[in-house]
Amino acid sequence: MDTPVRSSPLALTVLSLLSYQPLHPYGVQRLIKQWGKDQVVNVGQRAGLYRTIERLLGAGLIAVRETGRDQQYPERTVYEVTEEGRATARAWLIEMLRTPKQEFPEFPAALSQLLLLDPAEMLAALEGRREVLAASVAGLDRAAVQEAARGLPRITMLESEYLRAVTAAELSWLDGVVEDLRAGRLVWSTEQLLALAGDAEQEPE
Repeated sequence: MDTPVRSSPLALTVLSLLSYQPLHPYGVQRLIKQWGKDQVVNVGQRAGLYRTIERLLGAGLIAVRETGRDQQYPERTVYEVTEEGRATARAWLIEMLRTPKQEFPEFPAALSQLLLLDPAEMLAALEGRREVLAASVAGLDRAAVQEAARGLPRITMLESEYLRAVTAAELSWLDGVVEDLRAGRLVWSTEQLLALAGDAEQEPE
């Protein structure tokens, strides 16, 4: 391997798709969207896809199959996975499935700074998030019905099933927080928090 390359959801997806058939970058992006993998892989910016392909190429995990041109499209490079790429994709996949990764998403970070808002602002923001989550669950339910109608096996829909379960769990938790805010059960004292902060500063290291 010429250049080490780190695993990522997009890199794994590119290697997986190229394991089925050689593709050019546009074909990779199109299949990701057609197969609904854009729910879990960010391909909104094609530049990111091209950078990932360049890294995989430099690492020897994919290779150029051919370069062609026709009247409708500019020159297109078709890539194929190498044997090393197949082995690397399997190793990445097993590791991602087996080992939870410590990630730092935005929402928990925002929750840790809620004291910047007053209760009314907090409630409005969380109610807005609740509406988005409810719409997401409804959309995932509709997609599941459509996929089932196509006769696809469950293995092809597990990521959507997982997203639905996680989103529904967050929605359920958020419902409880919003209800506690509305009912006045989620209360705090700025003075008490400042006092606790003062005590923490005095603790020995």
